[in-house]
Amino acid sequence: MDINKIIKEIKRGIVEIIDEERLVSLVKNYYEKGENFFVKAGFDPTAADLHLGHTVVLNKMALLQKHGAIVQFLIGDFTAQIGDPTGKSATRKKLDKEEVLKNAKTYEEQVFKILDPSKTQIHFNSTWLNELGASGIVELTSTFSVARMLERDDFTKRFKEQSSISICEFLYPLLQGYDSVALKSDIEMGGTDQKFNLLMGRQLQRMYGCKKEQAVVMMPLLEGLDGVNKMSKSLGNYIGVSEDAKDMYAKVLSISDELMFRYYELLSEKSLMEISQIKEDINNGLLHPKKAKENLAVEIIMRFHSNECALKAKEEFDKVHSAKEFPSDMPSFTLDGRIWLAKAIVECKMESSTSAARRLINSNAVSINGEKVQDEQLQLENGEYVLQVGKRKFAKLKVV
Repeated sequence: MDINKIIKEIKRGIVEIIDEERLVSLVKNYYEKGENFFVKAGFDPTAADLHLGHTVVLNKMALLQKHGAIVQFLIGDFTAQIGDPTGKSATRKKLDKEEVLKNAKTYEEQVFKILDPSKTQIHFNSTWLNELGASGIVELTSTFSVARMLERDDFTKRFKEQSSISICEFLYPLLQGYDSVALKSDIEMGGTDQKFNLLMGRQLQRMYGCKKEQAVVMMPLLEGLDGVNKMSKSLGNYIGVSEDAKDMYAKVLSISDELMFRYYELLSEKSLMEISQIKEDINNGLLHPKKAKENLAVEIIMRFHSNECALKAKEEFDKVHSAKEFPSDMPSFTLDGRIWLAKAIVECKMESSTSAARRLINSNAVSINGEKVQDEQLQLENGEYVLQVGKRKFAKLKVV
């Protein structure tokens, strides 16, 4: 077994490794002595669905499972109630425990679309953090000073701007670090924005006498559909791993040509050589960027749904956007009496408010039976209509 080749494959896409020697040693020990090692990544269930940004870390963990790793998939049901302050300009809203547990359940269901269940342990950090108690929390806070906490970029910025920083936000990185103590992790993974928190685990393992210091592996943050901000549900620029195949396909097709290669590098299972060939073929006019995007969309959907779903999503997209036909499967609604178009859009669950619907009508984003409409005061009389909002939302409406 060529360890150097394996390490090269593991390092693909990684931004930074702290203690690379330990990572190499763990992989070598697996092949030479059959010893497994533990790789941890924490996910706070602040929203119901995992998205493709999360899978950048998960894909790397799945690869490590092939080379000896037992994945410690940590659901931060305790820390989610505090909220990770990373990158935030204000104190986060505290989440309700019931909402956190509901979201955590969906995480458990989704994660095995990527990870090998036989090599994965699901952990909830409330298991040990609830038992830590007040005295344990006080002891934990004594390990770091306020000055040290303010070394974090986001805390420093907020302190200088005199923005509020709650004491519980200082607790967050300490609790995340303590997770590594409780789990005795060999490697912790996360995004580049998590560096301070990831290093905390390494240092607390030393302070608590764990006889090991975890290596740290940092993955890049995947940009969302806007190509600017990191993928996030709160920003609406995400592709959820449990989304309908048709929506996933349309979203991938909507990204820029430049962003497409970022997605190829971080999400595709194609080799770097194959991706380089795709770039070359596009530059030489042998492959259209749209075709490359279609291939990427199909690959992603096959991973999270099926080959059949991927091909059906492509067929449906081509039907609607190339042949200018309506989708074969649309939600149907029946409304009583003459109705204002903006209200009809809300009643058909295509927008959340009439003010949002009016803005879309005025921006030429609403069609009725394939014809653009710009009269925001339009009243729909008795009859049957196909409403379209934007490129992807369709509904059949019968006014009686």
